[in-house]
Amino acid sequence: FAASEDDSMSIDTNKCIQMALVHDLAEATVGDITPYCGVSDQDKHQMELDAMTKLTTGLLGTAMGAERILSLWKEYEQGTTEEAKLVKDMDKLEMILQALEYEQDGENKKSLDGFFDSTRGKWRTKIGEAWGKEIESRRQKKDQEQAGEKRKRDDKEATS
Repeated sequence: FAASEDDSMSIDTNKCIQMALVHDLAEATVGDITPYCGVSDQDKHQMELDAMTKLTTGLLGTAMGAERILSLWKEYEQGTTEEAKLVKDMDKLEMILQALEYEQDGENKKSLDGFFDSTRGKWRTKIGEAWGKEIESRRQKKDQEQAGEKRKRDDKEATS
């Protein structure tokens, strides 16, 4: 698997899948820490490392691939391998897609700009950057459509 059409680098998809499954395990203990939580990156990392260590060494011990799970999580957190970079980008993409859905369902009244702001300029792969731009462009297009609809309603009310 190549991370994009012009990438010659090969990605281990099995490792990416394993990493994607493992990377959020700590959230089962510490919760989903978002940009709105006010927790520093260092504190978040330490809380998650403690949770992963407890899960793997405390709960699993030497059974069920505990070392592999912790190793994959650490690799993801370090974000230096091509697999970790890709999985980190996919995680960010999932986050902004979810934010976009919340904005578009009409139920959310809060600004979700912080989720989008937290990804800009932080893409680690070309495909992550391209997909991020696509999601942002769809968001802008939807905003423009909604603004146009509002102007039409306002104009209609003004002439009534």
